[in-house]
Formats: sequence, C-alpha cells, structure tokens
Amino acid sequence: MNSSMRRTLKTAAAASLTAGLLAAGAAAASAHVTVDPSATAEGGFTKLTFSVPNESETAKTDRLEVKLPTDTPLTSVSVKPMDGWKAQVVTSTLPKPVEIAGATVTKAPTSVIWTADAAHQIGQKEFQTFTLSVGRLPVAGTTLMLPAAQRYTDGTTVNWADAAEAEHDHASATSSAAASAPAAEAKEHHPAPSFVVTAAEAASSASATPEAAPASETQATGSNGGQAAGWIGLVAGLLGLAAGATALVRTRAAKK
Repeated sequence: MNSSMRRTLKTAAAASLTAGLLAAGAAAASAHVTVDPSATAEGGFTKLTFSVPNESETAKTDRLEVKLPTDTPLTSVSVKPMDGWKAQVVTSTLPKPVEIAGATVTKAPTSVIWTADAAHQIGQKEFQTFTLSVGRLPVAGTTLMLPAAQRYTDGTTVNWADAAEAEHDHASATSSAAASAPAAEAKEHHPAPSFVVTAAEAASSASATPEAAPASETQATGSNGGQAAGWIGLVAGLLGLAAGATALVRTRAAKK
C-alpha cells in the first residue's frame, strides 16, 4: 500500500471518529431536562411543563427538585397532581425583600420537590413530565432560570444548572477536542431549564371597535320609519277602494 493511500485511509478514519463523537454529543443534548412555558408575557401566569428523561442504563429516576428564582420570585405556585409522585412546594425567606406590584415580598416559593414511589420511578428509555402553574411573570427580557436536580436510585444526582449561553461554547469545545485529540474527554454540559419573558400583549384600543349608534337616535329612526310606512299603507288602501268603486259604477252603467 503506497503512502498516498495510507494518508487517505487515516484521514477517513479520523473524520469518521469525529462525526461519531459529534453525533454522540447531539444525542446527549437532545436528552436535556427542559421546560416548556404555555405563555411568556410579562405580568401574566403560565403553565410550566418540565420534560425529564432517564439517562442511566442501570438506575431509575426517583426524585426531581426544581429551584425557583429568588431575585424575581413567583408568588403563586401550584402543582399538577401525578399518580405515584408526591409533590412539595417549599416556601422560604428571600435573600432580600422584593417589590412586586407595590407590595414588599419577603417570602415566596423557592423550590418544588417531586418524589416517586417504587412503582412510578422513571426507568430506562423513559421520560416523565412535571407541571406547575406559576405567576406573575417578571418584566420583559428577564431570563428565568429554573435549575433542576435529578436523582437516581443508585444515589447519583445530576444538576441541570449550567447557564444556557454556555451551550454553544461547549459544543465548539467538544468539536475542537474531537478534531485535535479524539480520546480526550470534554466536560459534560447540563444547561438549566430556562425561558425569556416577553412583552405584555397590548390592550385592545377602544377606537378599534366601531361605536354603536346612540340608543335614542336608533329609536327615533325606527319610530319615524314606522310612521311613514303606516301613512303609505293607508293611502294605498284608499286608492284601491276608490278604484274598486269606480269599476263597480262602470259595470252597472254598462248593464243599463
């Protein structure tokens, strides 16, 4: 085998290995714990649905804790019941008081903990969803990070708490490491579930709705129209009666 062919085979092998590592990274990224808000408008309420996959080949997921923000606290938090899972909303004193709608808030829900019974733990190649109703959302542009701690039955815990913006940097670092040293291990990235609050929807303008005619004006129009119709009907009746009388007189005159 000549040197040119050897170089070609080595290049192809390196490319295949790099592609495999990148594919593995993409698969891991798709298994993140994520949150899907039903609404994101400032000052409103939303339903948060957390999707939690089980990533262990030997253990099950039996506990999930979601941390709630303390700098922009959510003063209303309720949990959707789940079969086989016990939920606890933890309320704590905030690190510092926060002004919300003119009121000073010193305590608020700071986390929600779900714990499964043995029959409802999340097994291999399974996932589960956890739902909260929360509000009111803070000002537009705020990124709400909701770190999650996923516990397995073997005692290990995965903390999904990394900043979302680090995701791109992590992917770039993984690609570089794969290209330069395929055997090197890159630090795993566990982004926290998060979303950005959007602007509140503008209130409907009164001018956008056509104004109805005043009731008095409408009634007057209807009354005048009714009177006119009555006079026309009366005149038509009299004309018909006169025509009938004339025809009768002519008929009698003809017979004589």
